[in-house]
Amino acid sequence: MNLFTVIFLAALVSSLTIQWYLLWRHISHINLNRAAVPEAFRDKISLAGHQKAADYTCARSRTGLIDSCIGALILILWTLGGVLQYLDGLWRGFQLPGIWTGVLLMLSVMIISMILDIPMALYRTFILEDRFGFNKTTIRIFITDLLKTTLIMVLIGVPMISLVLWIMEHAGAMWWLYVWLAWFLFSLVMMWAYPAFIAPLFNKFRPLEDMELKTRVEALLGRNGFISQGIFVMDGSTRSSHGNAYFTGLGANKRIVFFDTLIDDLTHPEIEAVLAHELGHFKRNHIKKRIVLMGALYLAGLAVLGWLIEMPWFYQGLGVRTASHYMAITLFVMTAPVFTFAAQPLFSFLSRRHEFEADEFAVAQARKDDLVHALVKLYRENANTLTPDPLYSAFYDSHPPAPIRIAHLNNV
Repeated sequence: MNLFTVIFLAALVSSLTIQWYLLWRHISHINLNRAAVPEAFRDKISLAGHQKAADYTCARSRTGLIDSCIGALILILWTLGGVLQYLDGLWRGFQLPGIWTGVLLMLSVMIISMILDIPMALYRTFILEDRFGFNKTTIRIFITDLLKTTLIMVLIGVPMISLVLWIMEHAGAMWWLYVWLAWFLFSLVMMWAYPAFIAPLFNKFRPLEDMELKTRVEALLGRNGFISQGIFVMDGSTRSSHGNAYFTGLGANKRIVFFDTLIDDLTHPEIEAVLAHELGHFKRNHIKKRIVLMGALYLAGLAVLGWLIEMPWFYQGLGVRTASHYMAITLFVMTAPVFTFAAQPLFSFLSRRHEFEADEFAVAQARKDDLVHALVKLYRENANTLTPDPLYSAFYDSHPPAPIRIAHLNNV
């Protein structure tokens, strides 16, 4: 057996074992604290609401256990199981130019992966979410979203994959640097284009009509020099009863988006406080920092791929007999999460720190109590558990757990 095969399997088993251990801890800790609402929330969240959040989180975690096993099995089938090698031989049989063979293989892998995810997506949407009263999606919307996603993937993916493979064939030994530049520019263009051209394909966006709330929001934005293309309300209730708010876009094409469910659940001062938190990410340069971080990580990853692409053991160790540029990219994208899994706590830590900073900014712009009340409502309405396992939370959670976050706000 190829040494890299052993390393790959060891990394896969290790990451899967850690995932299972953390999820088991998470479920056990939540069930242990299910019987009573944490003291800091007893006057804000009922026992029934607390237990619903506990049951919902445990159900999602058990689904995560299944997802992780299915994902590992599918990865082994793609690689050591020979499915990628079979697809490569199938497309090579048409004797197309190398770039088109690569485009068709990579596109077929993405489409097959989407198809394989459909059963679990159906379960999550129409059984899990429906059981807890969150799902508003119909089968028609589900299928339409899937078809739109596939079409967008083809329309965007084909030219981008073609460009990457062309660069790899013609740019010499430093191809990975030019690919990174192309990817980075493409990512910036997509961030700019998404709110205006892609998001409206899936949801309806209407300008904020509540003039009192609009005045509040515009005053907040004006105080902080934030220029956007508008304030919009999204029909999130057509798919889910979960609520949220976010900034989207880049440069002059930035937009502020409220879910209609959030507008219905929160008071005007609470909405202003939530928006102030989101604005804190902008004012503290979190978006720029994340772009720089992701750019650096992708550059490092492509540099590693630039080395691996010349190594026969890389292909052979993952079940592929014929080396090619497109196969190197496919194998790298599939297996990189296995080898970078251990870095997850670092990214979670950085994200939680940004959330604390955004909260601190928000309380300087809006009333602290309004932000606390808004967060408690969002925890309650979205059924976010108040008692996550600390180790699980440290590893995975991009946002601080509710008790820690509220305590931090009270001490600001």
